[in-house]
Amino acid sequence: MTDNKEKDSQTRRDFIVLTASAMAGVGAVSFAWPLVDSLNPSADVLALASTEVDLSSIKEGQSIRVMWRGKPVFIRRRTADEIKIAQTEEVSELPDPENDKERVKEGKDEWLVVVGVCTHLGCVPLGYAGEYNGWFCPCHGSHYDTSGRIRKGPAPTNMVVPPYEFLNDNLIKIG
Repeated sequence: MTDNKEKDSQTRRDFIVLTASAMAGVGAVSFAWPLVDSLNPSADVLALASTEVDLSSIKEGQSIRVMWRGKPVFIRRRTADEIKIAQTEEVSELPDPENDKERVKEGKDEWLVVVGVCTHLGCVPLGYAGEYNGWFCPCHGSHYDTSGRIRKGPAPTNMVVPPYEFLNDNLIKIG
């Protein structure tokens, strides 16, 4: 009879411990959830998650700068010569080898969209400058070509191509 009583007592103890642990877990989650939820982006930040840009006013050889997520984005309508040079470059010799085709949308080679931030320390490069007529970062001397690829200087990688899509021939959505 004492064996049954001991087993019954141990089963009750296990149940109480399990129930208390479950309640403590629920309490911890209830306490932590508001803190974790506060780390989500606010509505005004989510509104900046994407931006649409009308390309119809950009002439061949021109570029514009728009803001996306608080960063400048360069949109450049490249000339046929700029496209030809960018596509025929030997990429194996570049610090961050990447073909021009990987940096533009298929069939839309004239449009280059890059985040306008130097990948060295975050300065904003100057357009149509430097040794490759792309961008030049005056802070530390990085030179980018007309495809936004690093060619010379301390920047370790190419300018970032943000996610974007063409909504029609004259409208793109960045983000």
